[in-house]
Amino acid sequence: MEGGGDQGGEGGGRRRKKMIRRRQTGEGTLAAAQDPPPVVPMEGEVAPAVGDDDEPVGPKKTELRSRLGWAVIRVIYDGLPDFQIRRLEGMGFGPFLRLEELAPDVALIQALKERWDPECHAFLFPWGHMVPTLEDVARITGLRVDGQAVTGTTYTSYQEPVERLLGLEVKSVRSSLVRRTALQASLGVASTRRETGEGPAEHMDRMIEGARAVMAEEEGEAADRDLWRFLTLVIGKLILGTRGDPVGCRCLPLLEDLFSVGNYAWGAALLAHLFDSLGTSSRETGVAGFFPLLQVWAYYHLPSLGHGVARRRSAVPLLQRWRFFRDERSLRRQVTMIHDALDTIPFGHV
Repeated sequence: MEGGGDQGGEGGGRRRKKMIRRRQTGEGTLAAAQDPPPVVPMEGEVAPAVGDDDEPVGPKKTELRSRLGWAVIRVIYDGLPDFQIRRLEGMGFGPFLRLEELAPDVALIQALKERWDPECHAFLFPWGHMVPTLEDVARITGLRVDGQAVTGTTYTSYQEPVERLLGLEVKSVRSSLVRRTALQASLGVASTRRETGEGPAEHMDRMIEGARAVMAEEEGEAADRDLWRFLTLVIGKLILGTRGDPVGCRCLPLLEDLFSVGNYAWGAALLAHLFDSLGTSSRETGVAGFFPLLQVWAYYHLPSLGHGVARRRSAVPLLQRWRFFRDERSLRRQVTMIHDALDTIPFGHV
């Protein structure tokens, strides 16, 4: 965590006053839009509808859509043979992949995005600037933040590595995207729909069995392909997730040598990608990338907001310590209340 009353400088003070005055006079983003779109949490799928102030926010739909990314990845992980689990542990992905799903706190993420200062790449609060750090990433997600930078050459076409390593097709010759449904199907999860009369536990067990049935049971070329596909899904939908449904495969060249995958600072890449998403136009309320990092960061460093409900106080990574506290008030009202709370939190409570 970084913060301080004088970090914004004189210019930062002017920006802070301007932002607060604009919101109080009804000229802010929320007041200007008659029907503001809600935060798109992860993967850019359907988020809750926003109506009048007295209409419930209805986050259930968002939570359901979020599961299509998070829970499916966990299902495939649980279907992997033991030797593949050991390989992922050696790469440093184990704690991250064992995290339980955290329902999105849509209002909190929206309020934080509106506090983002693109000039300083930090959140602007009355007491100064604050920003998630690499230490926060490691403690919240369990991902590695030291090592080689996740960077490289951007190809004009990813058709050759996708076909060679994944055995799939890109959306078009000059695209860096593969279809999520095709990638999931190659890992044994062709459909995520629950069958008639099927309970949640039965649904998950069926998908795990489906993944387990297509996985190679011993090391070799087929097992490497399984791992390339799984890592592409994990990185493309969680760590470096986008708003769209297809999965990005620009990191695939870094995955070709499976022995070196663990040398990269995937946690640092997650944070950089999240910062890049926050720096988009203020008219875009979506947050691409791993939204739970922002959510748990606020739960931990801004406890006075009272948004997270403690469930495992000593759990590590920290993402396991909280669950989302459902609020049935409208999204607009929740965001306004969070802004008001942020304006009045004493610095000593941060």
